[in-house]
Amino acid sequence: MNAPKKVVLAYSGGLDTSIILKWLQTEYGCEVVTFTADLGQGEELEPARLKAEIMGASSIYIEDLREEFVRNFVFPMFRANALYEGLYLLGTSIARPLISKRLVEIAANEGADAIAHGATGKGNDQVRFELAAYALNPDIKVIAPWREWDLSSRTKLIDFAEKNQIPIARDKRGEAPFSVDANLLHTSSEGKVLEDPAADAPDYVYQRTVSPEDAPDKPEYVEIGFLKGDAVTINSKPMSPATILTKLNELGGKHGIGRLDLVEGRFVGMKSRGIYETPGGTILLEAHRGIEQITLDRGAAHLKDELMPRYAELIYNGFWFSPEREMLQALIDHSQCHVSGTVRIKLYKGLARTVGRWSDHSLYSEAHVTFEDDAGAYDQKDAAGFIQLNALRLKLIAARNRRIK
Repeated sequence: MNAPKKVVLAYSGGLDTSIILKWLQTEYGCEVVTFTADLGQGEELEPARLKAEIMGASSIYIEDLREEFVRNFVFPMFRANALYEGLYLLGTSIARPLISKRLVEIAANEGADAIAHGATGKGNDQVRFELAAYALNPDIKVIAPWREWDLSSRTKLIDFAEKNQIPIARDKRGEAPFSVDANLLHTSSEGKVLEDPAADAPDYVYQRTVSPEDAPDKPEYVEIGFLKGDAVTINSKPMSPATILTKLNELGGKHGIGRLDLVEGRFVGMKSRGIYETPGGTILLEAHRGIEQITLDRGAAHLKDELMPRYAELIYNGFWFSPEREMLQALIDHSQCHVSGTVRIKLYKGLARTVGRWSDHSLYSEAHVTFEDDAGAYDQKDAAGFIQLNALRLKLIAARNRRIK
């Protein structure tokens, strides 16, 4: 690759991306534009601006993307009830395509010929960032410093920072006990003290949720309103997508909801142990399934559930902008035309449980399922023919098997 003249860097303001900023300047002699996104990670972003200015960034972008993140990425994913390997709510995976989208857009705006990220060569994020970028601009150059430089240890990183007058926080001179990624949907912690999957995670790893044992002894109830598959109200109050997720995070964290200790199969080949906290997302998933229970036809619901693992794997592996994900999304979105109504959720000691659901679009008919006189709504004799039709092939198989013994 020819040396780039201008690079757009996904910049957190932390030590690693600050080192990358300086490394790009020294390695390529290029201008560096920084992009810092507020995705609800809960950190003050102005320090990132100050650091970028001090380090000579040619342009600095700091953007609040919380509403776009939830509206255009999180909510479409939750319409699918997506879970990777049956458990993981994909909090890290779903943030990467939005960051890549903005990197590519800023590069076009700035006339930059490359983008750069801080994902390591061992993880999934490098794949997610780069697949998304190439899907949006096939000509973009991507620089992944962790695959190029020789700063392969914390000691070498600190030495590079000191030689280049990069500010180092006191607690960064030693090894961090674990690595954290956070956004409005979740926190993800991995590495160091969490690398032994046989050892329980220390309490200090958890940042958004109280321990379920320490959660309030009294349950709390919340009503979530849906319109075409997306949450639009909490306790009858209309809210924006990001505001809804923020409120659900608050409620879930208070009641110890949304903790997950998972050993997952990474796309790049190895298994990795992570500790995830998704308090609001866990409540939202339960509520969405609750409203689908009464508004979604059985055949449509079962087809969605069959397709969901494939959809979740596409997102986990970084294929948000692929045609197959878009095809599945069209199917999923169509299924949500009548997924409107309200769900009541009970929050208690780490559990979010549906205890009520109602909708003008409901397919539930009490007249058909009552144990009392149904006044002719359903003739039970009709079941006999249904059973015989479905039993015919089983009878034929049984007769064949008896005949050839």
